[in-house]
Amino acid sequence: MTFPPSPAPASPSAPSPGGGRAAADDAARFWADADRHLVRYGGPFTPEIVESAAGSFVTTTDGRRVLDFTSGQMSAILGHSHPAIVETVRRQVGTLDHLFSGMLSRPVVDLARRLADTLPDPLKKVLLLTTGAESNEAAIRMAKLVTGRHEVVSLAGSWHGMTHAAAAATYSAGRRGYGPTAPGNLVVPVPNAYRPDHLAPDGTHDWRRQLDLAFDLVDVQSTGSLAACLVEPILSSGGIVELPPGYLAALRDKCHERGMLLILDEAQTALCRTGSWYAFEGRDGDEPVVPDILTLSKTLGAGLPLAAVVTSAEIEARAHERGFLFFTTHVSDPLVAAVGTTVLDVLQAERMDARVRVLGDRLRAGLLDLQDRHATIGDVRGRGLLQGIELVLDRETKEGADALGALVTRRALELGLHMNVVQLRGMGGVFRIAPPLTVSEDELDLGLGLLDQALGDATRELLG
Repeated sequence: MTFPPSPAPASPSAPSPGGGRAAADDAARFWADADRHLVRYGGPFTPEIVESAAGSFVTTTDGRRVLDFTSGQMSAILGHSHPAIVETVRRQVGTLDHLFSGMLSRPVVDLARRLADTLPDPLKKVLLLTTGAESNEAAIRMAKLVTGRHEVVSLAGSWHGMTHAAAAATYSAGRRGYGPTAPGNLVVPVPNAYRPDHLAPDGTHDWRRQLDLAFDLVDVQSTGSLAACLVEPILSSGGIVELPPGYLAALRDKCHERGMLLILDEAQTALCRTGSWYAFEGRDGDEPVVPDILTLSKTLGAGLPLAAVVTSAEIEARAHERGFLFFTTHVSDPLVAAVGTTVLDVLQAERMDARVRVLGDRLRAGLLDLQDRHATIGDVRGRGLLQGIELVLDRETKEGADALGALVTRRALELGLHMNVVQLRGMGGVFRIAPPLTVSEDELDLGLGLLDQALGDATRELLG
């Protein structure tokens, strides 16, 4: 077994002119302590020491400002240290922060009501938790209890979390070396229009045939105990793959024909990120598809640990009658619930869905312009302020470009732009671009300019 390389003490941040040797020694101690005491949980850490963050920028220990095109972990939708969030945390933590899980407070009921008001019928019942994995865990547990079945279907490029049931429904990474997953987890292929595995006679992506064949395989593998299908409307770790128009409605029909519940994981797509309040509302001309159970996280807490499961009164009543149990330490915590309500306040007051549609068009136009000028950009995809670009070595063969993606990431950081490349084998040339919804037009243009330079520099370094 090999471990990711530790960050080198000498390379992360050049000492500031005023810091001299003391700053260099401090940085060296920091990285030595990190290497000695931190458990490594993925790839190597970003070689910067971050001291603060505000708006669309993080600031490193040497005073360098880095434009954050990932909104932290795709969560800080209002930017870092938004004044309304800061004020809510200061007020609430001094009043009521945490309670016994069986106790209720006004912030919890207020947020549940406010969330329900943003959603169509019949999504009216809310469970407040902490992380996306936890919300998916609860949703799967509820679906199994309500249906009396145990089999769960999800997409091959999925990422739903690292807890037991969520990890069992995750196929993009993390499956090897941990022993058997929960029984009854089934996988269907990703409908990737850029890399289609089924073509219609006219050469277009035939996702309907792909979906039909996928559920033929689900049916022959099933033991007759299909409980739920858990999917993201836009696969994030799977490469910013947007489900084709009509796919979600067809998937819902496949589920309901078999007595399955449709669970939508909108950890990264909800609350205006895609230009609508929820991605399941669809694009122009696309049918809205209301799930049986909706899970939210990341964007709901604007960077704080807050997640939710939302379902219908009918499903909630059936689950309750059958003894639904999901008692956790931080269920219904008032502090983060108050933050969630503040997030909704800001989104509504600033009409953030409309703002994101305008900014998303600007970002997409900029990325398409980069594609015209950089032959290594094979595809631009996504919606609103969740966009992706896929780098290739050859547009005809679509040969992947993992090494180029790593170089672009490194060069962008050197220039002052934090970009997130998908950290999966064979997908290191796919970037997730998700700036805060509060990003300015000038900041978008700055990021596009830095990406332009990073692409040029990295391409010349790798390909000559």
